[in-house]
This record gives sequence, C-alpha cells and structure tokens, in this order.
Amino acid sequence: MAQAAEPPSGTRDFLADDVRRRKAVFDTIGAVFERYGFDPLETPAFERLDVFAGKLGEEASALIFKILKRGIHEATGEADLALRYDHTVPLARVVGTYGSKLPSPYKRYTIGPVWRADRAAKGRFREFAQCDLDTVGSASPLADAEIVWAVHDGVAALGIEEFQFLVNSRQALHGLLEAYGIAAKLGDKVLGSLDKLDKTTPEAVVAELVNRGLPSTTAEGLVTDVTAPDTDRLRKQLDTTEHGRRGLADVDRLLELTAGLPVGRVVFTPRMVRGLDYYTGLIFEVAATGYPGSIASGGRYDSLVAKLGGPDVPACGGSIGIERILAIQTPHAADQRGLDVALTVLGAEADIMRLAGEIRTLGLRTGVYLGSSGKLAKQLQWANDQHARSVLIYGPEEQKTGEVTVRDMESGEQTRVPLPEAATHLRSAVRSRTNRMSPPV
Repeated sequence: MAQAAEPPSGTRDFLADDVRRRKAVFDTIGAVFERYGFDPLETPAFERLDVFAGKLGEEASALIFKILKRGIHEATGEADLALRYDHTVPLARVVGTYGSKLPSPYKRYTIGPVWRADRAAKGRFREFAQCDLDTVGSASPLADAEIVWAVHDGVAALGIEEFQFLVNSRQALHGLLEAYGIAAKLGDKVLGSLDKLDKTTPEAVVAELVNRGLPSTTAEGLVTDVTAPDTDRLRKQLDTTEHGRRGLADVDRLLELTAGLPVGRVVFTPRMVRGLDYYTGLIFEVAATGYPGSIASGGRYDSLVAKLGGPDVPACGGSIGIERILAIQTPHAADQRGLDVALTVLGAEADIMRLAGEIRTLGLRTGVYLGSSGKLAKQLQWANDQHARSVLIYGPEEQKTGEVTVRDMESGEQTRVPLPEAATHLRSAVRSRTNRMSPPV
C-alpha cells in the first residue's frame, strides 16, 4: 500500500465491524458506571495550551500535541492550543470552571480519545481511547471502595473472569522506607526497583538495590518481605511507623469494604508501586490471566486537582485499559453486523423503494441493491457480502402474482409472501431468529 494511503503513524482506521465492536464495549462500560451514579462528561478534543503548561511534568509535557496559531498568526510558529493529553486535566478545569454548579461530590466518567506525541510502535498509539471514572470532593473510604467496585463490574462485564486487584498505599510505601531505615534520598529509586519485581527475578532486584546503595542484608530482607505470600512479617514492620500504620489502615478498610467481591479478588500487594508523584493514598492495579501488564488502575490523588488548576479538593479515580483489552480479546461472530434485509432490484424500482421504506419504519436495517447488474446471482452475492439475514426477491414472476420471495440466507429456505404483508413477515422472521440465537436466562 502506498504510504500516502495509510493513516498517520500511530493512528488507526476502524471499519464497520470494529466500530460496532468498540462502541459495544464503550456502551457496556458506560452502562456499568451509570449504575453507580457517575455522570458522563465530554470535553473538547483540544484545550488551551496553558491549561496543560507545567501541570504534567517534564516527561509528559514533551508528549503534548501542540496546535499552532492560525490565520494571520500562523507565521509565528507559536502554539496556543493542544490536543487532549488525558481526561484528568480537563476534569480539573471543569471542576475549577463550574465549581458550585456541580454536584458534591462530583462523580463523572469519560470515555473518549486522547492524543500523545509518542513514538509509534506495535501496541503503542498516538491516538487511543481512555475510559476514566473519578470522584472529586470526597475523602471517604467509601469513595475509594466504590471506584474499585465500579471498575470490577466494568471489567467483569467485558467477559473477563480471572482477574485480581493488587492494592497498596502511598502511605504504606513511605512507611516501608522508614521501617527498613532507607534514606529519603534513595526512596524513589528503591521503590522504582521494587516496581520491577513483576518483570524480573527477586535476585536481580536485590542486586539493583545494592548497586543503588543499600546494604545487602537490607536489600535481601526488603525483597524477601515484600514478595512473601504471607504479609504478616511486613505488617509488623509497617506497624512500627506512623506512615505504615496509616497505610495499613487504608488498605484494611478497603479490603473490608470490598469483601462482597469474590474471595481473593482484592489483595494487599506490598511490592506494587505506581505513580508516586501522582497518588497520595490507596493505589491499585488489575492483573488478568492472559493479559500482559495491567488492564486497569487507579487510586487516591488528593492534591492533583489543585495542582492541575482546580480547587484543593480530595479525589480518587480509576481507569480501564480499553485498548489493551480490545487488542487481546478475539472478536466474536456476533460482533459482525450486516443487513437485516437486502432487497434485490429486478424491475419495479418504485415498489422496491416504497417497500424498503416500510421495512425501515419497523426498525430493520435495510439495504437496496445499487449496482448495475440485473442478474439475480450477482445480487445474491452482494447480499451475502453485506451479511444480510434475509433477501427479498421481487422479480417478474413475483410482480405478476403480487407476491415477494423471502430467502433466509442462513438456511437457504424461500417463502412466498403477499406483497402487502412482506414488511411484517420480515420483522417476525428477524425476531424469531434473534430469539433462537439468544442464550437462555
């Protein structure tokens, strides 16, 4: 394929079946979030550049897609707008803009594209969908638990059965460093090494910690304790510090509030580290059998809204990795949707168009053959390519008798129906077929 015919690097074209499949996934997750009382929020695809300036950190800021000034200002080469980098910065702007007009706490979800000026690679896109839900204005542990429940139900609704929430706390991680006598200047590096335990061996992490300046006995003890299946020893260590006690209290409260989920679905995972500059309290990731990396994540970030330009209010949230899930899941045949009815054109075009209109008013997806061939075989092939369920034939013979032939494309069976009854017959046939295909409740 010529390069000019391809979409820009890091973007994709979605044809009909993919669009329907993605929409079904988005609608499924949105319906779950609606049941939890989260309101939908849509923000512009681009924001003022100053909304993002200095709020994402140096690394993230380098990935902002900037939009140059337009019209008479174009020659300056300056940018004043930026494509939406994520959904969190727009949320902070909305909270800051509308303030008291919003419910308190404000619970919102957003499903839509974001853009990153990243290096495109397999599985890494410059345009991709994010699915976020957040509660702004509540410091209650119930808010954290509700996020976990909603994310759980969203993941389960996508047909994923074997998955687990790995839970930790920013406070517990501070306590971890204190309990093992690790200097504050080494803290971020030590936790960064621990974060690699899911990707490499404990021995390799111990070696890296020693290389970073930890005594070998401290490095070995730390790695042994955070990877132990029993967290009793680690809990005793954390209980010796104020940060550790606070973190454990947060984790245990969440475990209590999510006890109604399947046994073992939410687990305290001391080695789990994520976004220390972003989160202030509980943090979680969701790992699922058959899916590399995490498929969802989130936590509490009480200072972030203020940092991003909004009011200083507590907040927590979560995000489901829709793109990662869609990339792994195999599309089902049911995802492919074609025409409910395909009408051949063998003369009597006015009658065909009128009949097509009648069928559409009954809610059936209807297509009329628009090609130049008058051969029935050619038109049946077109109907097959359109994945039509039924084909309506109104040829010279049918026109003489005032009937139509309805062909079931799955079974090949054909039925003659009086022309005035064709539309209602087709609706009944589609309903009957749908009922046969629906699984028993």
